Amino acid sequence: MTNTMTQECAVAASRPIYFITETAEDIHPAYAPASGNLGQTGPGTPKKAFDARSIFFLGLLVAGSGLVSPPVALVGGIAFGFAVVHPYRIEASSLAKLLLQVSVVLLGFGIDLEQVVHAGKSGFLYTAISICCAVVLGLLLGRVFHVGGKASYLITLGTAICGGSAIAAIAPITDANEQEISVSMGTVFLLNSVGLLLFPAIGWWLHLNQNQFGLWAALAIHDTSSVVGAAAKYGPQALAIGTTVKLARALWIVPVSLITATYMSRLAKRDGSSQHQTKVKVPWFIFLFVGASVLSTYLPRFMGTYLDLNRLGKAGLTATLFLIGTSLSKQTLKAVGIKPFLQGVILWIIIGTASLAAIFKGLISI
Repeated sequence: MTNTMTQECAVAASRPIYFITETAEDIHPAYAPASGNLGQTGPGTPKKAFDARSIFFLGLLVAGSGLVSPPVALVGGIAFGFAVVHPYRIEASSLAKLLLQVSVVLLGFGIDLEQVVHAGKSGFLYTAISICCAVVLGLLLGRVFHVGGKASYLITLGTAICGGSAIAAIAPITDANEQEISVSMGTVFLLNSVGLLLFPAIGWWLHLNQNQFGLWAALAIHDTSSVVGAAAKYGPQALAIGTTVKLARALWIVPVSLITATYMSRLAKRDGSSQHQTKVKVPWFIFLFVGASVLSTYLPRFMGTYLDLNRLGKAGLTATLFLIGTSLSKQTLKAVGIKPFLQGVILWIIIGTASLAAIFKGLISI
């Protein structure tokens, strides 16, 4: 009996053990090691993570190659955000911000300075009126829908001035928490994406000329990227007007930030807390955009180089829209909630409709 058992044990020990295949992460995802998210192939590495990275880089490459239009790039980014877990959400957000600024500067090489000055003069007044009306109306809507004070303020300024850029500049000044920033960013990005796809269709339906559409896009679409993307799809003159007026609108980040910082400082002193210190961010890329326009206007002998840089800027903008699209996901929709979304939607509809009516009836023009 003993010899038989000894022989059976020896045979069993010599056989490979195929049944021990479960890893800790197979039992529960919480036990997955950090290295499992590096996209490496091999045992214990989720195949989906590797696929998401491959699709992300492929989509970014196609968007930046100029093979697809800005709206297509945005839709592709949104599809990616809803289909998979974003492997580089934070990095993509930072890259989108930098790439947008660089692209806007490069687009300046294709715009004549006279157009910048002409559109800037009228656009500054129009944007001032639009921003004042949007701020008052937005804060009132925030009260009606009982949206938190800071979230309501960020949604309002994101709609009134420059979308995500305004929120990113104002949020540190107001000491907004992560939830308030996420809600406001999510609301603005959702509507921003809709505007890029919807505005050109409305413009063609109403037979707006390029000057009219460029002005409307600059006054009513949230982010600079989507204004430029929609205007570029409509035509070169719409792109020139839309970009210039939108940048004039974006300059209001500076005075609004200073006003907000002053108010927060006084509020902190009144409450007896330490002095509220803030740092106002100046959008220097706008001045570089004007500088690029100056070069293309007064040094025309390098026009071939300017046109190449302008095309590079358009490609960079398309890639930026893909990155922005990837930031939207099911989690973003859940985080926004119905009340902040309603505040943002109604405010945006009123601003967009009022500005369109004024342009369509000839009350304002470039």
